[in-house]
Amino acid sequence: MKTLTTVTLAVGALALGGGIYAANNVVQMSSSGGQTCISSNGTPNHSIGQFPNKGNPNRFKAQDQKYCFDATPRKTATKSYAPISGVTVTGIPIRPGTADWYDASSPRGHSRDRSSGWNLDGMAPGNPLGLDKNNAHVDNRGLYHYHGMPAALININGSTLMAYAADGHEIHYVGSDAQSSWQLKPGERPTAPYGAYDGSFNEDFEFVAGSGNLDECNGGTINGKYVYFATDSFPFYPRCFWGEVSSDFKPKGGGGDRLDRDGSRRGDRKGRRPLFGIF
Repeated sequence: MKTLTTVTLAVGALALGGGIYAANNVVQMSSSGGQTCISSNGTPNHSIGQFPNKGNPNRFKAQDQKYCFDATPRKTATKSYAPISGVTVTGIPIRPGTADWYDASSPRGHSRDRSSGWNLDGMAPGNPLGLDKNNAHVDNRGLYHYHGMPAALININGSTLMAYAADGHEIHYVGSDAQSSWQLKPGERPTAPYGAYDGSFNEDFEFVAGSGNLDECNGGTINGKYVYFATDSFPFYPRCFWGEVSSDFKPKGGGGDRLDRDGSRRGDRKGRRPLFGIF
């Protein structure tokens, strides 16, 4: 049996003059064959920041999106991974990771060359990737996606449910009631870029069991039901999963947070191999 729900959320027309784009969100949820699918026009239910901007040279482009996942996910004992953490109830992908790594030879200070071992976090201090006020930006294809929790999805439709993860488990936002167990490491980085661990890179953090009330994958329970949480601190969203990850959340080639206007890939020079994936 298939059920279908279509919701249209219009918050205004496209506004070009001020550089802020108003959204016309169209999202559809359907269930069939043990799977739930969320489709959208790739446009959020809120205004979009100005793109291009200092940290992001790309332009927003509405585009069809569809993500299917297990309608009855089960928690397993084995972790799995996917670069796309989930999809919001408004049909926008969640991609907390990036394909950018510290690179002193790059004019931007980071590139797709991962040889430094320091992976730039999308929510890094100083907003180097040009996120807007809803902690999102656009990739080289113009696809809008979240790196952190958007204010516009707090208590959306009167519920803490704001997204579904790559394995089908729910993602909730409950503010300070959910505390991540990932903590900044003490001391300083042993290699370039050196300096104190300040959250600029994923490797600045370590999992300290029991330091918060969530597990390694930012999971916990609500009324006895296992779910993931969006948090105001790292990792912001689940970056690992305790269920079977749908193929819709795995790399299919191309795309990503590539910031070059001309489409070239930093990291291709000097014989370096760029990081593959859509982050």
